[in-house]
Amino acid sequence: MTEVTDADFAAEVIGSGLPVLVEFTADWCPPCRQMAPVLSALAAEEDGRLKVVQLDVDRNPATTNAYRVLSMPTFMVFRDGEPVRSMVGARPKRRLLEEVAEVL
Repeated sequence: MTEVTDADFAAEVIGSGLPVLVEFTADWCPPCRQMAPVLSALAAEEDGRLKVVQLDVDRNPATTNAYRVLSMPTFMVFRDGEPVRSMVGARPKRRLLEEVAEVL
């Protein structure tokens, strides 16, 4: 899974031709670590339809603050450069797929 930063967020997420699922995460967040295999599987299954990336909130405060992310993990789906869905908290893969499918 790709990791994005404040420096490349615009190019990797805002400028992406595909919808992008961004996980706002942190090293100290147990639910974030729990989501890693779920997101890897989702990225593999939706390859070509959906881009899945992670952004470390501690190392990238500008983007974190710009989207008013307060809880980890927060998932945001971006389409055509705009956030179209936001979800907070760990969830099973099936539920995450359903929530993402609604906006794809």
